[in-house]
Amino acid sequence: MNKTVDRYTSFFFLFIGVSFIVGSRSIAQSSYGSEVGPDIFPFWLGVICSLLSVRLFFESLRAKGEEEQQEKKSLDYKKFAIILGTTTLYCLFLEKIGYVIGTFLFLLIGFQTIDKRKWPLSTLISLAVSVGVYYVYVEILQGTLPGFPSWLSR
Repeated sequence: MNKTVDRYTSFFFLFIGVSFIVGSRSIAQSSYGSEVGPDIFPFWLGVICSLLSVRLFFESLRAKGEEEQQEKKSLDYKKFAIILGTTTLYCLFLEKIGYVIGTFLFLLIGFQTIDKRKWPLSTLISLAVSVGVYYVYVEILQGTLPGFPSWLSR
């Protein structure tokens, strides 16, 4: 943990969060066929980003001498490349394979990249999150997400 970098990063993300909040106010509040408007997600993303940046700022102020105690760790470029590649593929193929399958695969690969030993738990969590979020957003909030691919429902 580098206290100086954390402080500057917290200001940067506070600016990003506030920008999302302000920008979301200019987006239409309702969408055709959906109870949830397109302004909801950017607004709450901005709120969460702003709150987390404030927390990061105060945690960087509280950290005393921890920077010297921690050894410099080498960066893990392989894990970074896997996560970056998975994120790119998720964005490219989300419409084609659907939200539930795409999110399940994205989370599973991400969890396995972080910790390969817990694959049953990773599978269960990935499945529960992807199906749960889809159900809540589409069925309860009446939003729209890409469904299952057409080749699967034949």
